[in-house]
Amino acid sequence: MPALPVPLQTIGLLTASNVFMTFAWYGHLKFKGAPLWIAILASWAIAFFEYCLQVPANRYGYGTFSAAQLKTIQEVITLSVFSVFSWAWLGEEITWHQAIGFALIAAGAWFVFQGRT
Repeated sequence: MPALPVPLQTIGLLTASNVFMTFAWYGHLKFKGAPLWIAILASWAIAFFEYCLQVPANRYGYGTFSAAQLKTIQEVITLSVFSVFSWAWLGEEITWHQAIGFALIAAGAWFVFQGRT
């Protein structure tokens, strides 16, 4: 079975890593009664798996994408994952102000990819 194209590998790994990191950074908010030290340790444990995906994503993607493009891809994925997470896990609605802000960030991301082939 042939390997996935580098852009798909990169985006897939970045998406999976962002799911872990979003839970590491924000998942504990649902458990505000837990001691802070437990939240910190749990977050670090989750973040380990994020790094196990993030590092290969950047290694595989670099060369096909510039470092700035990799960071931009990661940020757009982060906003997408966070939007779903905040709705599904935290029960927060995405406001139209947030949607417009995210759209403007996505427009900025588009500019990062212009001019490099």
